[in-house]
Amino acid sequence: MAVKAATPSAAQMALYDELKMAAEKVGLRVREERLLREVGYRVRSGRCRLAEDEILFLDRALPITAQIDVLIDELARRPLEDIYLSPAARALVERAAAKELRDGGREAHGG
Repeated sequence: MAVKAATPSAAQMALYDELKMAAEKVGLRVREERLLREVGYRVRSGRCRLAEDEILFLDRALPITAQIDVLIDELARRPLEDIYLSPAARALVERAAAKELRDGGREAHGG
């Protein structure tokens, strides 16, 4: 029997939408894609540059919590003083920024 993915809660979707809008406000183009995997390489969610554009790919196959983590990790690397974030979202981003400083910039996404 296949395990059914948990349906995201309204709070998770609201946080996801808020973080996605913040990413777009700081200049990232956010694309939700089904990232295909092939033998010999591993594709995962994250940022890439195409000419002058910065694109953040989010793997639609990931659970919403993992997609939120990708957004938080990317926003933690950017100045957000002029971007409104709810107190809960800002706390998550600031915690990730502090962790990145502590860990020296190492990252790991589940994508």
